Amino acid sequence: MKIEGGFRVDMIRKIFKKTKSDKPSKIDKLLDKYKLPKAYFAKNRKSITKGISIGAFWALIPMPMQMAGVMAITPFTKFNVPLAIGVVWLSNPITYPPMFYIEYLTGNLLLGRDSLADIELTMEWFKGNWDLIATSMYTGAFFYATVVNFCMYHLLNWLWVRSVKAERVEKNRKIKG
Repeated sequence: MKIEGGFRVDMIRKIFKKTKSDKPSKIDKLLDKYKLPKAYFAKNRKSITKGISIGAFWALIPMPMQMAGVMAITPFTKFNVPLAIGVVWLSNPITYPPMFYIEYLTGNLLLGRDSLADIELTMEWFKGNWDLIATSMYTGAFFYATVVNFCMYHLLNWLWVRSVKAERVEKNRKIKG
């Protein structure tokens, strides 16, 4: 396979590609035992790309229980739920401060506001200014969540399709030989 920028083209697909086996896997047994829909655990292109982009969307929304946001949309679309929940954890207590601050600044830019001056790290200051902070932060959050969701879905989809094509070319080259 061709290596482009240190990244093998076939890597995206092979990371998630299911290994062939005659006996059912532990996950298949678990799904059968609890009668869980297999569509929410599928390892195909659409399910993986949707799962990652949905997880990234909810990861960028500042709210408690982001995983509940992922679970709330499962009845409306099929995607790899465990993968989406895993991607949600990209936002965590370590990544919150820079992420929220960037979202706040972007929200101010989009709304045409100036950033607040004389910031104090006290609960009283945050309570008094929460409406100004929250409006800007959520505006920026929805902007980034939408843009990242769109870009991630299309980038992963493109990489997956490209890896399938590269795999076919390699297979044909081996056959012709």
